[in-house]
Amino acid sequence: MFKLVGLLTLVVTSAAFRVERNSLWSEFKSRYGKVYSGQREILRREIYEANLDYIERHNIEADRGMFTYRMGESQYTDWTNDEFRAFMNGYTMRNTSTNVQFVPTTMDPPAAMDWRTKGYVTKVKNQGQCGSCWAFSTTGSLEGQHFKKANALVSLSEQELVDCSKKEGNKGCQGGLMDNGFKYIIKNKGIDTEESYPYTAKTGRKCKASKGTSGATMSSFVDVKRGDIDALEQAIATIGPISVAMDASHQSFQHYKTGIYNEPKCSSIKLDHGVLAVGYGGDAGSAYWIIKNSWGTVWGDEGYFKIVKDSKNMCGIASQACYPVV
Repeated sequence: MFKLVGLLTLVVTSAAFRVERNSLWSEFKSRYGKVYSGQREILRREIYEANLDYIERHNIEADRGMFTYRMGESQYTDWTNDEFRAFMNGYTMRNTSTNVQFVPTTMDPPAAMDWRTKGYVTKVKNQGQCGSCWAFSTTGSLEGQHFKKANALVSLSEQELVDCSKKEGNKGCQGGLMDNGFKYIIKNKGIDTEESYPYTAKTGRKCKASKGTSGATMSSFVDVKRGDIDALEQAIATIGPISVAMDASHQSFQHYKTGIYNEPKCSSIKLDHGVLAVGYGGDAGSAYWIIKNSWGTVWGDEGYFKIVKDSKNMCGIASQACYPVV
């Protein structure tokens, strides 16, 4: 999937690892089920220690007030950032919008909103080593809108989108687009439940969608005006959880743990990861979006993260937002 350029240069025949980290390395492998031997063990240990150094430096500076977020260990701490981006980020950029655009009202939205507290959001899921983030973002916003209409929270099948929406332009674990996922669901007249079409983290050889097991349906979808922070805020406040995309390519995001993420190098136009905006709020004058990720509960703040909400459109959260109509 990607070239290990630069990765193999980390391999050494006799690595001088820090003794005080021996137990940390053993605990890390045990905690996340990592099994290595030989040169592969040396390579992964080198990457792990380099990432720990990076995390520790950042947290020292965060304690000094230089950052608004902290980093921490996760199942990705022994991955390079190149590996992380190749396996975990699968959003495909689009350059056009649908004909249907969200029309904000003249009413002021509430100061804060969190749809998790209102029953709209399913538990945090894990896409595994598959670039299917777009599928999880697609189901997340439809799960919310289905709950809004039917008053029933149903976990929907990302695997069906991975296996079955290729004609709409998606590429399974190799990437996709929420809009294309919506198009498939409309054409298919629904999408299966998670239970009836469980996730495998692999692109299936054939579509196994079942008839009569539809967990939710939708009639159309709406785009939010590109880059419009105020429009996105009002869409979240009045509609529910919204599918969004972002630039998640940075090492700082790979190791995010808590706090309000702010990355000066983030792009608002080069987006590579689909996530779900479930709310917004503010701490001591620092406004933020509340975002649900699909990397399991060990990553980030139990699978969620906060990202600064300002006119600069940090990491492109407001660049390609959309939601289904049920």
